[in-house]
Amino acid sequence: MSEEGCMVREPWELSFPAEPREVAALRRVLRLHMKFWGLSRQSEAVQLCVSEFVSLVIRHVGAGTPTSLRLSMNGIHVRIEVKYPGDRMSPPSAASSPDVEAAMGLALVGGVAERWGALARSDHNGMWCEIATDLTTPHGHSGGTRVTRAESMLSLYGVVSSLRVVNASRLAATVAKEAVVEVIADLLYWVDAHGHDADDVLDAAQVRFDVGLWGARTR
Repeated sequence: MSEEGCMVREPWELSFPAEPREVAALRRVLRLHMKFWGLSRQSEAVQLCVSEFVSLVIRHVGAGTPTSLRLSMNGIHVRIEVKYPGDRMSPPSAASSPDVEAAMGLALVGGVAERWGALARSDHNGMWCEIATDLTTPHGHSGGTRVTRAESMLSLYGVVSSLRVVNASRLAATVAKEAVVEVIADLLYWVDAHGHDADDVLDAAQVRFDVGLWGARTR
């Protein structure tokens, strides 16, 4: 079953003043946005990179600098851009910065991002990075074979095709969520009918799900 067009990930931009108090709010917004994009596995890496870039702007360009965050897809990579007006100074590189804390922050970015660098344009400066995903198409789903198997099961409930429509409605998403609940309930009925404890199965499934998320985040 093809995953092309399963999720729509349009570029998203947010403007804010580069202030320390903004960093926590940005992390919350990013966590929600990455979940909305179906890329929770990349959420922590995205939050880390944005936090380090904004901290760099605060330290080397100035607190209160008008700044913008742009999140987009570059193929199957999540691209992050943190930009500020071009008449401000350029951020230092990890190699050239005399600021040990800034250099360490950029080293962290280099550890989670597949590639990163500085932005230097006539109208803005800033930093960018790209984070790898397990997608095979920009608007496909993550999760690999487990999600593919789940979609095959959900197709029996008649909801997968509606989710593949570009910009699928909130109603379609709600219907799909209810179908997932029905699938889980049906599987628990099966477990009970075969003499097993449904709570034990749910606990084991939750552990396996958590382990899978943690493993994906640390790769």
